[in-house]
Amino acid sequence: MTFLCVSCEFKGLDFLRYCKAEGNRVFLITAKDTEDEPWPRDVIDDIFFMEEVEHGTWNMDHFIAGLAYFMRSHKVDRIVALDDFDVEEVAELREHFRLPGMGQTTARHFRDKLAMRMKAAEEGIQVPAFTALFNDDEVRQFTERVRPPYMVKPRFEAAAKGIRKVNSAEELWQVLFELGENRHFHLAEQYRPGDIYHVDTLTLDGKAVFASVAQYLSTPWDVAHGGGIFRSVICEHGGADEKALLKHNAAVMKAFGMRYSASHTEFIKSNEDGKFYFLETASRVGGAHIAEMVEAATGINLWGEWARLESAVANGTKYVLPPTKRLYGGIINSLSRHRHPDTSAFNDPEIAWRLDKVHHIGFIVTSDSRERILALLDDYARRIGADFHAQMPG
Repeated sequence: MTFLCVSCEFKGLDFLRYCKAEGNRVFLITAKDTEDEPWPRDVIDDIFFMEEVEHGTWNMDHFIAGLAYFMRSHKVDRIVALDDFDVEEVAELREHFRLPGMGQTTARHFRDKLAMRMKAAEEGIQVPAFTALFNDDEVRQFTERVRPPYMVKPRFEAAAKGIRKVNSAEELWQVLFELGENRHFHLAEQYRPGDIYHVDTLTLDGKAVFASVAQYLSTPWDVAHGGGIFRSVICEHGGADEKALLKHNAAVMKAFGMRYSASHTEFIKSNEDGKFYFLETASRVGGAHIAEMVEAATGINLWGEWARLESAVANGTKYVLPPTKRLYGGIINSLSRHRHPDTSAFNDPEIAWRLDKVHHIGFIVTSDSRERILALLDDYARRIGADFHAQMPG
């Protein structure tokens, strides 16, 4: 089979490697500014670099014309989006060239934050109160019905990028005025204080063949907007939170029409009523090195197994998940004020991985004790905060 992988960022290396190991031909289309990155060219049959209109946005007329020319001499069996920003464009390519996989309607539920909330609410899945920003009367009714604070969220950004918290209806209207003609690319949602969880899943034939449930100890929004230190930890195996979230996650995947892929889905457990509310999902592997944490704790390489799963579906063969471990894992990472931080003082035997990136510091720890993981993450957060932590200006 021939796989065409699309990514606007340097990521998904293990997907490429595993896909090739399954005996497939592997082609990659990526952004021009990743040309000097260490792509695993030994497993890529050919790689093409395209200029983006802007980050995460392709000129689709050029993309379709180029792919049409490529397909005169290469039969493409599957197109896979490796990054969140590529999901919709790849769905459009599948539709145009009539290739199997997620089409534009389904892809919208995994990319557009407004579409996913509307679909979830329609299917009886609990979501925080929200409104589209198309109509002034609807916005006004929302502010009269729902007490502030509110979160104004871009519909098509990834992670916490571009999210703004506003504390009153007046402030919300001011933000909408500032957004101007771009306000329809956003939504407003009630801010619900609570703990945020993520479920990282591999789905086949509409059912989860693997799922890992974890809790953010510092939310992506808090890190992005407050300059905090990112932390996440695997939830208690067999615990009430894990059981509830596996059930909620299955409901979301069914409602959104997921047949087979990797996904990263977030929920919030409200401080007010203790209930779980769906926040958002994406048909991709989670970022911020969550995949490495999952692998350290479970033995499952999400990128690699996603590639094996996609290959099995394309080839009509049976996919079998490898044996898994049931350790607890935790991750911590932060910007560092040192270009190459000296992490030698962090020498606990539970350390399974160290982040190797300029002006960053981070670790993944594993143990059969969740309490030990939490203690280590608390200790590391204190030490990193005192001796290494930096935050972006502004």
